[in-house]
Amino acid sequence: MLSHMSNPDALYRRSDRIALAFVALALCYLLLGLSFGLLGGLQYVLPAFLRTQLAFQKTRPLHVYLATSWIFTAAQAGLYFYVPRVAGRPLRWPKGGWLHFALQVVSSLLIIGCFFAGRFGGREYLEFPPALGMLIALSWLPLAVNFFATLRPRFRRAPVYYFSWTAGLLFFFITLSESYLWVSDYFFGNPVRDVTVQWKALGSMVGSWNMLIYGCSLYVMQQLNGDKKLAQGRTAFFFFFLGFTNLLFNWGHHTYVVPAAPWVRSVSYAISMTELLLLAQLLFKFRRTMSEARRRFHSLTFRLLSLADGWILLNLVLAIALSVPAINRYTHGTHITVAHAMGATIGINSMLLLASISYMLTRARPQGFAREETRIKLGVWISNGSLLLFWISLLGSGLVKIAGTSSGQSFATIMQRAAPLFRLFAGSGAFLFAGLALIVVSLLRVLWCREPKTVQDPVVRSVVVAEPAAGILR
Repeated sequence: MLSHMSNPDALYRRSDRIALAFVALALCYLLLGLSFGLLGGLQYVLPAFLRTQLAFQKTRPLHVYLATSWIFTAAQAGLYFYVPRVAGRPLRWPKGGWLHFALQVVSSLLIIGCFFAGRFGGREYLEFPPALGMLIALSWLPLAVNFFATLRPRFRRAPVYYFSWTAGLLFFFITLSESYLWVSDYFFGNPVRDVTVQWKALGSMVGSWNMLIYGCSLYVMQQLNGDKKLAQGRTAFFFFFLGFTNLLFNWGHHTYVVPAAPWVRSVSYAISMTELLLLAQLLFKFRRTMSEARRRFHSLTFRLLSLADGWILLNLVLAIALSVPAINRYTHGTHITVAHAMGATIGINSMLLLASISYMLTRARPQGFAREETRIKLGVWISNGSLLLFWISLLGSGLVKIAGTSSGQSFATIMQRAAPLFRLFAGSGAFLFAGLALIVVSLLRVLWCREPKTVQDPVVRSVVVAEPAAGILR
């Protein structure tokens, strides 16, 4: 029997199974979230469509919950896959990983059941009965235990993704707790306090998943680049602290319309403008890496990272504009805000997470991934092209509404003028669904394919074992 030294991946076999199970769950969330998003888009254009069977009031929270679950679950899969490799030791509590998986499936089934039954009770992103929030927090505890017990982080000389993962985990628990402060009369009885705290909690929750995603992305980029200094240099830590500061304070631009304390708006605006530093760095990096991108664009993982970089550039320009109070006054509550959310959720977060998943599958399911790679690349092009049209249609709809409202036009007139953009929105949304569905189905096929086991030996590089390995749970 070969030792772990001759076959290093044997150390991580148990955690890899957990990670791939979470990948499968995340992809199911994404496929279902896309389905309800497409249904909600059709209902926006055709309000009577399925109004009695599944109204927009149900499809929207289903879409939002499943989309956020896709993001968090794909990031969790990355932690289960990367943390043991970073630590150089097996996962400390494998049964805890499966406990996490079981609790998450149960909580999701309960939440989806509540939405179908019309039982609501929470706020944006968390529109289910508050008691289920405790089950979500409970499901994350095994992940936190495994993270700290396996990694045993020593932060003094640690790479930046140690800090990103740690901040993401801790602030998920903090922001989830804050998002339920509204159940207290102290907050619920004061609308200004309630709205301010709610936006603070949910804005920072977005920051927590960004920390998890960026940590996974930095690890993947370091592995592709082969340069350990990439995640340990001063530049990496500078932009980590910039992102962490935005996690703490950037939420304030959502509360410009709330008569809260003026210093909250001033601080949030100042912090938002620090994103200009990130924009300048991205532009500089974009110019320097164009030749490298052209040379390595055949790699699917690198291609997804490059596309996410482009969406960061587009969405950051929009985010900076939305952070200016004079502009935010007109854009708040319009389709421009939705465009920002869609660009961040699909263009940035989803492309980064798909890059992480593709990296994991090239390690864990190389032959199956190679068979599906052409279809996945086609889905990537379809989804990004249609997302650009989708994003433009939302921006255009928002500008039409702003122009109509400023000139005193009636709501009916504004909707009539925006009708062509709504049709572009629905059509591009359908193609976006098709492209992402092609990616998801292809990745699920990779996960469930039978792949021969290979072992690494100093003399014989690759020995195929006679018994094939089954899908993700074997």
